[in-house]
Amino acid sequence: MPEHVRTSPVDELAEALDRRVGWHRLPLPLALLTFFGLRNRLRQRNLFDTGLADPPASRSWDLRFRKARTLDGTFNDVERPLMGSIGTRFGRNVPASEAAAETAPRIMQPNPRTVSRKLLTRDRFLPATTLNVLAAAWIQFEVHDWLSHGRNDFEHPWKVGLADDDDWPQRPMQIPATQTDPTHLISGGESLTFLTADSHWRDASQIYGSVERFAAAVRAGDDGKLRIDEDGLPPTDPEVGLDLSDVPGNFWIGLGVLHTLFMREHNAICDRLRHEYPSWSDLRLYDTARLTNSALMAKIHTVEWTPAVIAHPTTVYAMHAAWYGLLGKGRARRGPLRNSDLLYGIPGSLTDHHGVPYSLTEEFVAVYRMHPLLPDEFTFRSAANDQVIGSYTFPEVGALNTRRRLQEMSVANAIYSLGVAHPGAITLHNYPRFLQHFHRPDGRLMDLAATDILRTRERGVPRYNQFRRLFRLAPARSFDSLSSNPAWADQIRSVYENKIEDVDLLIGMYAETPPHGFAFSDTAFRVFMLMATRRLKSDRFFTRDYRPEVYTRAGMDWIDENTMGSVLLRHYPELAAALSGVA
Repeated sequence: MPEHVRTSPVDELAEALDRRVGWHRLPLPLALLTFFGLRNRLRQRNLFDTGLADPPASRSWDLRFRKARTLDGTFNDVERPLMGSIGTRFGRNVPASEAAAETAPRIMQPNPRTVSRKLLTRDRFLPATTLNVLAAAWIQFEVHDWLSHGRNDFEHPWKVGLADDDDWPQRPMQIPATQTDPTHLISGGESLTFLTADSHWRDASQIYGSVERFAAAVRAGDDGKLRIDEDGLPPTDPEVGLDLSDVPGNFWIGLGVLHTLFMREHNAICDRLRHEYPSWSDLRLYDTARLTNSALMAKIHTVEWTPAVIAHPTTVYAMHAAWYGLLGKGRARRGPLRNSDLLYGIPGSLTDHHGVPYSLTEEFVAVYRMHPLLPDEFTFRSAANDQVIGSYTFPEVGALNTRRRLQEMSVANAIYSLGVAHPGAITLHNYPRFLQHFHRPDGRLMDLAATDILRTRERGVPRYNQFRRLFRLAPARSFDSLSSNPAWADQIRSVYENKIEDVDLLIGMYAETPPHGFAFSDTAFRVFMLMATRRLKSDRFFTRDYRPEVYTRAGMDWIDENTMGSVLLRHYPELAAALSGVA
């Protein structure tokens, strides 16, 4: 825990005020002070290092990467070059003593499949009416950049018993275990640890790749650009394509349009850089365009996507302040407070890990389980006249069919259709049915809802009430206090056999009534409050190296001048009418 992170009496007052009233019930000025005070308290009390120390001179320093991101995430922090890189550990937001892996019989209590069937099954589609499906696709697109535990262990699966009336074709159900951490015994530590298969940085690895073979295959080899085929889509070469055998339904048309969009955006950035710097090599153009594109995506996530998903006046203001500062957009840093991220925003401020080496955390992974956002069925329409083109189930627009559907309907029509449709609400009884009986591209059958429950237990994330205590939130005193829906409260009580302390984190979060404007629970938000700005503040490419000497003036201007709307219109001008008043 970072003891050096100071909290003031104001921060302590903020926490007390939040417990008594709730930050989201306060008037804006007081709510903002409470928000920033809570974040300071979280930085002090909810960051825990699980990692191994970098060995001396662990990697050689290539001067190219002073102004470019590595593929594996090394050398973001020059002093600790392995920090946040592939193969390092997920951190924790709870103490090691609270992060013990659940084992049998506890890990099966209650049965994950029972929880899936009784509490998560979508009886009817419950829409999130303040969002569109493109926003749901966006978060999955971003998660593919940040979070991966790698290939699961199919040789040592968890075996889940089934009820007599369960029609699951295999008995028992088998859920592959998370890969163990081979460095765990080396460290001699007692805390439960897992390794990341992606870097922890916001480096757009979902587009550019994390290994040289993939990165080289998607590059065109000229003017820094990426390969785009005659349909304007990413290439289909086998060496470029996804390893569908280990992607359990994660790729679909929503991800397809975003991959296409930001690969095209990369190439547009290259055109701008080539115009400004005609003597630059292919590699330098590629590196700088990648850096610029990654930062633009981070900005879109911070000031557009997040305020849409947590659309409370306080959080909208706070997220804009994270990027632009309380003084607002365009204010030059000057004077003794020029390094204040509170006044001027995090981009361009000093790097700060808040006393704990940077990593994403298992608790962050747990609260990002938002599968109810996905509909089971999709209707696609023409952007020109809104007429229906076709209706499809998720598997019909999933991994094996994405390219064919985009060729049939066009990327622009797909974007329009996802933009006018609502995703599912993140709540109980709204989990996509196809994900509870999902045929993976490799032929395996899985219940992703049961898997979500098991994963959180397996990785030592505390159950709901204890999780809330560790974030200094009041635990649920009764099942009736878990949900404003009495029928749901009774169902949870039945499944958990009247044991309130056994309620899983996912179930408790889905049962909560969120703050006004929120798509997810206040419990989940505590982790977001802490980690959302940490992902920027720890990254030198968003802090001390967010400057023209690294990005170029053209790159900085590109980030500053563009939004999701302008990106869409640049590549799909036929969406102009649909985006009128937005872009």
